[in-house]
Amino acid sequence: MKNSAAKRIRFFSVVFILVLAGSCGDAKQSDFVAESFRAAAPLYKNMISATAGNFNDYPHSLLPDGKIKFLQIDEWTGGFWPGILWNMYAYTRDEEWREAATQWTESLASNQYNTAHHDIGFMMYCSYGNALKFNPDSTYRDILLQSARSLCQRYNPVVGSIQSWNERKSKGDINTWLFPVIMDNMMNLELLFYASKTTGDATYRDIAVSHAELTMKNHVRPDYSSFHVVDYDPITGAVAHRQTLQGFSDNSTWARGQAWGLYGFTTCYKETGDERFLATAMGMADFYLNHRNLPPDLIPYWDFNVGEEGYRPDWDYQPDADKAIPRDASAAAITSAALLDLSQLADSSKRGKYFAAAEMMLKTLSANRYLNTGKDNPYFLLKHSTGNFPSGNEIDVPLIYADYYFLEALLKYDKILKSAGNP
Repeated sequence: MKNSAAKRIRFFSVVFILVLAGSCGDAKQSDFVAESFRAAAPLYKNMISATAGNFNDYPHSLLPDGKIKFLQIDEWTGGFWPGILWNMYAYTRDEEWREAATQWTESLASNQYNTAHHDIGFMMYCSYGNALKFNPDSTYRDILLQSARSLCQRYNPVVGSIQSWNERKSKGDINTWLFPVIMDNMMNLELLFYASKTTGDATYRDIAVSHAELTMKNHVRPDYSSFHVVDYDPITGAVAHRQTLQGFSDNSTWARGQAWGLYGFTTCYKETGDERFLATAMGMADFYLNHRNLPPDLIPYWDFNVGEEGYRPDWDYQPDADKAIPRDASAAAITSAALLDLSQLADSSKRGKYFAAAEMMLKTLSANRYLNTGKDNPYFLLKHSTGNFPSGNEIDVPLIYADYYFLEALLKYDKILKSAGNP
């Protein structure tokens, strides 16, 4: 282990002990949580006003001219905006947020029948799943169960996995993907676990476990880094290709893909108690936290291996010596949410490390460099995320899912502190 990584781990453990002892100074530990939610409120009220009456277009990011970039109901990020509104309600208990969250959630109802791609978990569980926490509506439950049935239609028992995208050309048209499965798909399994617990039907759980096992086998490398895409032969189930579409190169580690995997395997362990999933989640967490290229503030570059020797992109990469490598705040937000869960589940020797790392990420994201206090744009809370760098798409911009997982992580952090007796 590098000296810097070892020092970082020791620092995390000391911070964790101090936090839970309530001895990190006079200020309340969750002040930055309150400040982040206060900063969010006017921005999201602006978003509500800007989208008033339009429940067909879902806020996603910002366009170069500063206007909101929308995606439509069948796109993968539609559930994050209502999820954000539910997170605002969870923290504030202000009925204004609940009303808006309900309207935006219910606007997604037709997506329960969407079988065009794998993202129905993102779309429906981040919206209706959050809604059920505050409104045990049987209609919401039924919509989620239909969503789970729709997702299961993309499962191939020969492969043992849920197909992410339909047949398509790979990056650079190098080959054709017949049955591509992406690491992001791990995030949709929570919907299936919910369906199994709700109905008592083990089929949903079995599909989720099979998918996770195959992802663990074929996406996760021996050092716990990860491929983005694994393509299978749908007839034989054999692996055809391993690639990294949104990362620097096929053998590099795309930061958000690593975050999706960490979060997804942590969820699988929570739902199954299978130690293999816990070991994978901890391995992916340690890869992230110990990596030589992780900046001191723990907000990663969009890929851990950008420009490094031994990593050759198959796209036209032209480094700009005058610009820093873009960060990805969305990857840090997702990772912090996962690490907080992992800090409650992992081996006792690592719980402190994971909690303190998540806290440091959240404090960094809550600071001026990453937090929009209303001066940078009127609508989104976090700055400096990267969507798809190789495609030149959404580089150094706000992204709706960065905000969603940031708020989710803040809520988890606040809950952990309060359960430990901190104010």
